[in-house]
Amino acid sequence: MEHKRRVVSLSQDSFYRNLTEEESVRAKRGEFNFDHPDAFEHTLMLSLLNKLRRGEAVKVPKYDFFNNTRVSGEYTLVEPADVILVEGILIFYEQSLRELFDMKLFVDADSDDRLARRLIRDTHERGRTLAQVLHQYLHTVKPAFEEFCLPTKKYADVVIPRGAENEVAIDLILHHIHEILRSPRSSVDGDHESSSLDGDHERAPSAFSTRPH
Repeated sequence: MEHKRRVVSLSQDSFYRNLTEEESVRAKRGEFNFDHPDAFEHTLMLSLLNKLRRGEAVKVPKYDFFNNTRVSGEYTLVEPADVILVEGILIFYEQSLRELFDMKLFVDADSDDRLARRLIRDTHERGRTLAQVLHQYLHTVKPAFEEFCLPTKKYADVVIPRGAENEVAIDLILHHIHEILRSPRSSVDGDHESSSLDGDHERAPSAFSTRPH
């Protein structure tokens, strides 16, 4: 029976950790830095990615961005696949995460575009006011980008300027993914087309990472 090729995606946003009571109060005032490495539970993300690469299904936490907390007892079931797409603002920051990816992409969007996208998203989807979004951007988002995100651009295998407007670069990446899916070696049930996890002969699904900046 022919194996059906599959692609799954995983967002770093799902791995925001639960806040303390004091942090929750600061978050409601727009004073908690959600773009700092300490805001994420990297160990959980690393564990689930390793399981996916071994061909195991995983339960990914659901995060409530309106209340800044994980949804208790609710998860998204993610099945293993030939290609795993991972996106997030700090997925290149931790070396242990970086080493899992077969290809690392840095989406280098214009700063005005980043702010405009955040304004639309946070006011429409996350219950924030315009003033709250701008305050957060100036006091935590922009400084964190310059301190933690931008320096990791050097780890990218491919830098995509102009973000989603760069249709040529996106088409090339999609073509590469399609080639992996067409490869007879691309299967979660057998050998896999990718580098090994730790230098031995264990093969795993191809993992791509993207940075939305």
